[in-house]
Amino acid sequence: MTDDRMILSRRTLLAGTAAGAATLALKPPVWALAADDPWDLAHAISGRLEGLRALPEFLGREFHQFHVTAYGAVPCQIVAIPFLYLSSTTSGAGSAPATGSFDCYAAFAAAIAACHHAGGGRVVVPAGNWYCAGPITLLSNVDFHLASGAQIWFSPNPADYAKYGPYNFGANGNLVQSRWQGNDCYNFSAMVYAKDQENIALTGEDWTSILNGQAGTLYNATNCWWTWKGTAGADGFVAGQPSEGTANPLNLPIGPLNPALSTAEVNLIEYGSATGGTSTSYTKDSSYLPALSEANIPLQARIFGVGHQLPPCMIEFFNCRNVWLEGYQVTNTPFWQHHPIACKDLVIRKVYANSIGPNNDGFDPEACDQVLVDQVTFNTGDDCIAIKSGKDNDIEYGPAQNHVIRNCTMNSGHGGITLGSEMSAGVQNIFAENLSMENQNYATNPLNIAIRVKTNLNRGGTVENFHVRNVTLPNGINLTPSFYKPLAGSPIPTNTVSTNQGGVITLDCDYSPGSDNVRIRPPTIKNITISNVTVTAPPGATASCYQAIIVQGPVAADYDGLTSPPPTVVPVENVTIRNSSFGTPVNTTTPIYLYNIQGLTLDKVTIGTTVYNTVLSA
Repeated sequence: MTDDRMILSRRTLLAGTAAGAATLALKPPVWALAADDPWDLAHAISGRLEGLRALPEFLGREFHQFHVTAYGAVPCQIVAIPFLYLSSTTSGAGSAPATGSFDCYAAFAAAIAACHHAGGGRVVVPAGNWYCAGPITLLSNVDFHLASGAQIWFSPNPADYAKYGPYNFGANGNLVQSRWQGNDCYNFSAMVYAKDQENIALTGEDWTSILNGQAGTLYNATNCWWTWKGTAGADGFVAGQPSEGTANPLNLPIGPLNPALSTAEVNLIEYGSATGGTSTSYTKDSSYLPALSEANIPLQARIFGVGHQLPPCMIEFFNCRNVWLEGYQVTNTPFWQHHPIACKDLVIRKVYANSIGPNNDGFDPEACDQVLVDQVTFNTGDDCIAIKSGKDNDIEYGPAQNHVIRNCTMNSGHGGITLGSEMSAGVQNIFAENLSMENQNYATNPLNIAIRVKTNLNRGGTVENFHVRNVTLPNGINLTPSFYKPLAGSPIPTNTVSTNQGGVITLDCDYSPGSDNVRIRPPTIKNITISNVTVTAPPGATASCYQAIIVQGPVAADYDGLTSPPPTVVPVENVTIRNSSFGTPVNTTTPIYLYNIQGLTLDKVTIGTTVYNTVLSA
């Protein structure tokens, strides 16, 4: 029997489960539950989301299959190539689809459309290698499934992700609505994308089910996705080539775009000073997009894509409901590996987020509500998990809230579990437990920080009700400091605190302040509990970290707005760390660094040979 025509009646199959699923759907929202123990809320969130698979829309898909070969997909041959970038710092020989490989874009799209129009089911990519020169765009009630041994090799050419989007912007291409580092825009499509869909899934059989973004493979003689980072001496960037950090003449002055702005406001946005300046630095794509947000330029005028260098995420779902991600590997991604935006009811489990290029965060849910991260393994070029909610004036989707992260493994990365830095709409009710931060690559690509909050007077936002427990770090974290760089007039001297790496727990409310021209939104950080963290030194080392605990509260001196008096800057409040052992820091003189915090409770906390049972403020 053909694979893509009904094998069993889906209606018959689902009849027996509909009543139970309806009961599930009628459960009250978890925030309506009263709980004295905050972890009761975590259990309610995870219990509810575990039931997603019991919804009728998620059942029976394996019996209603649409094999991509029935829609014209043809496997490709993989050949050796002499050169590609393997990570941010290494290059060498590798593999890629042979020149002239069959493009499966149309076949994948046709199978997804057929599945969607039939009422739902599973689109199956069989074992083998498949080349796709364009995005896979999911539709409601579709599970896009990679069999064991199936690997999709996405085209490394950026132009292929500006060909099929629903919004035609002429020379900029056919683009999709997106967010880039917390700011709304039209841009290249992610390699797997969905918008305004429900009951969607991306699944694999195991970690041989691979989505390969080929982000280190050259698309011309010099450039690949990773070179767009524009970091001198890293990621293959060659000075003079286009990048997100290179001034772009296509980005016009801000003032004429919004005539309602005063000269002082425009100057502040463009130069970081009301008196103005002459630099073109604000025209860098990575600076220009947040400048558009600060200037209240509407989405319709924030057009990037071709001619710009803002790399897309690998997997991005926008305003989707009931999302299930399971059982595959992603690698060589252009930017963040997973980026759901304004999604509700989302589960990611047993995924291998394995990409160590620039800004290759593993999982970055933004302004999402009701999220479960379970048994995910991270090997990343940036944060393993970074929870976000928008930046500057782009806060229309509200806070990130009600997330449970559990049973995960973090190898390399900038932060193990991170809140921010794009958190202008706030982050609340975040629970993380049973995390094994193995730091297996401690010699070559160490984990920088275990538990991290990062914001500043630009990103602002309120973080509250962040709870972490049962974290092990058998190989410590980065032992080398990367010091905070204060602005002129800051009360904090240079080379004082290693906020950027080396702290096991780092609550940083003045993250990279020199990167933001406009600094007018003081953050609020409160109600954090962390318990049962165990850190030991890696083999051959006596130290386990550079500093054990870093709390750098908001720095009022950084404010540069035009109103007087400036807004009130409040200290970090109500942080408790208990039953934890941090090993021996490199910095034995200042193992704990505190600035602008009220009420840090340490209960049975061991650092070196000292046990702390105290309440500290600074």
